Amino acid sequence: MSFDLAVRYPSANLTNEQAGNLYLQLCEGHLEDVRPHEAINRFYLAITALHPEIDHVSEDDIDNLDLCPWSIAFDRSPGHLIMSCVWSKAEYVENLIIKTASKHSLAVYNPQTSRYIRPSAKTGEIKVSE
Repeated sequence: MSFDLAVRYPSANLTNEQAGNLYLQLCEGHLEDVRPHEAINRFYLAITALHPEIDHVSEDDIDNLDLCPWSIAFDRSPGHLIMSCVWSKAEYVENLIIKTASKHSLAVYNPQTSRYIRPSAKTGEIKVSE
């Protein structure tokens, strides 16, 4: 079992329920409602500079969860990322993803809690949908 988070460019404000429906569409490979944005690539580069994707880690380092907390390769398009990490790193990864996404004006969906977290247009601070 893994801990999953999705990141996307917030082209529209979504409710938790709408973000959950979009997440399920992404998991099924439906990308029609996802808007490509360069911030996704910048976010990806920032995250993988800290923690390379599992497919880019040597066999010798595969069990080093401080290097690579990911449980599988990312699901990635020009408009979204879905990342899965091991449960023992869930709190660390969630904080890292939310902080980094906010710096890139990206929204985060946590399917474990059904929370949609988006950056504020004015301040860059994160807002949790009700």
